[in-house]
Amino acid sequence: MDKPKGRILCVDDDKDTRDMMTALLGLEGYEVVQARSVGEGLALAVSDNFDLILLDWVFADGTGIELCKMIRRTSAAASILFDSGLAPKDDMEDGMSAGARGFLVKPVDFEVLLHNVSRFVVNDGSTSTVN
Repeated sequence: MDKPKGRILCVDDDKDTRDMMTALLGLEGYEVVQARSVGEGLALAVSDNFDLILLDWVFADGTGIELCKMIRRTSAAASILFDSGLAPKDDMEDGMSAGARGFLVKPVDFEVLLHNVSRFVVNDGSTSTVN
């Protein structure tokens, strides 16, 4: 088996979304690990090395913004990219202020997703808000 292009943590409370991301990004050569809650996402983010964290906005045990802030207070260096159906401008700005590097709005076009994943996995240092 070839070495994966990168390791991605997909934190989303919707199983179908996690499974779809795992399948689609897996076909492109990425290794995807799933988490379904803020607690699970934080535990994985700090105990393992990821290139990118795809993060939803709303969870039963907290919010994506809270999780983003918690991750940024740790030594985890992964880029964070929000992937949410909620997209008010204030939310996007709050996500970026919390330490995210981008914000995709669901439903996201697969080509847009791939473009951003590849850009953030190579850790090019840019910051972007994407619609």
